[in-house]
Amino acid sequence: MNTDQRKDHWNTIYSTKSLNEVSWYQPTPQSSLDLIRNTNCKKTDKIIDIGGGDSFLVDHLLDNGFTNISVLDISEKAILKAKNRLGDRANLVTWIVADIAKFTPIETYNIWHDRAAFHFLTQENDIKNYKNAFTNGIKQGGTLILGTFSENGPLKCSGIPIKQYSSAMLHTLVSPEFKQEETFSINHTTPSSSTQNFTFGRFSKL
Repeated sequence: MNTDQRKDHWNTIYSTKSLNEVSWYQPTPQSSLDLIRNTNCKKTDKIIDIGGGDSFLVDHLLDNGFTNISVLDISEKAILKAKNRLGDRANLVTWIVADIAKFTPIETYNIWHDRAAFHFLTQENDIKNYKNAFTNGIKQGGTLILGTFSENGPLKCSGIPIKQYSSAMLHTLVSPEFKQEETFSINHTTPSSSTQNFTFGRFSKL
């Protein structure tokens, strides 16, 4: 998929499905919150959520007092839904509409979080561009958090192919610029009661 195809695909998804109908629906993104907490970050640290769409991570970060949050998604429809849900609190967040495969950060972040966006990139050039983005977009000593479908997870999501990752594969991907801090696998239960196995990793920039 090119950028326009990706944008059309995700705008259609977010225009035709309610939040609790999509497979990634998660009222409390506990694994992500735990990994962010494990960084011992400050409430003023810069956090960017890649492919955040209208997920609830931003709500929980605001509830926990974080004051420097950015959310990036390719779908304007997804971001509009999140803004509408947050109401006035949406003004506390920096919203970025962009294709992560083409994204060049203009600032650096303490925490770069991505649950279930990266694995949609299956072309080597897109993966390389993504790595360049987070390598350049994370502060020295900052944190990269990646959550992808594992080798025991689905081969497709929302009708399109994904790329599976084991903990070792994620470690190899981010080396040598990042040090592995923790990795684990976890099951996510979708609204349709199916099970998706994820690999999560937390890495520190050297």
